[in-house]
Amino acid sequence: MVDHATDIGRASAARSRILDTATNLFYSEGVHAVGIDRIIAEAGVAKATFYKYFPAKDELVRAYIQNQSRQGRAMIDKISARSARDSILAIFDLVADAAAQPGYRGCPFLNAAAEYPDPSHPVRQAIDEHRQWKRDLLRGLLVADGSSDSETTADILTVASDGLLIASHLDRPANLRRLILETVLQILGPLADK
Repeated sequence: MVDHATDIGRASAARSRILDTATNLFYSEGVHAVGIDRIIAEAGVAKATFYKYFPAKDELVRAYIQNQSRQGRAMIDKISARSARDSILAIFDLVADAAAQPGYRGCPFLNAAAEYPDPSHPVRQAIDEHRQWKRDLLRGLLVADGSSDSETTADILTVASDGLLIASHLDRPANLRRLILETVLQILGPLADK
């Protein structure tokens, strides 16, 4: 009797090993700096297994971006806040949490976007999907917070987030958490009368 569940488990374990290995290497060294042969060797899979799941490197890079997006969304889903404003502040607090991690090299989306400048490329489209999701999330929270111009404020928060992510990697400011809080509070302004 053939155990299909075991075969599926092995298949998904191999795919996960490839994606986990690629994630570590892409984030720490850059997407274009890491070759497929190295990913195959470090993941401990056969070349045929790699190509079964990822027929081209760009498909692996897209899967990496989509996985980073899923992880980011899951972290934001765990936020438990009393108000929309508190949720916005908690989302930005995640930047400080990330920057405090050993091996932090900035935002994986911004890093990959720098390596894929063509906006029509599938990797870049995956990055844009994540960024649109985050913009929409902020916009919805801003509406709930009583923002008079949630569209513009969501765009400003997105630009500020990009800058904070870059500064947290390049400058590593000791006061990053306070800098993030002050930036967001200045953008949000005083609480609207409800």
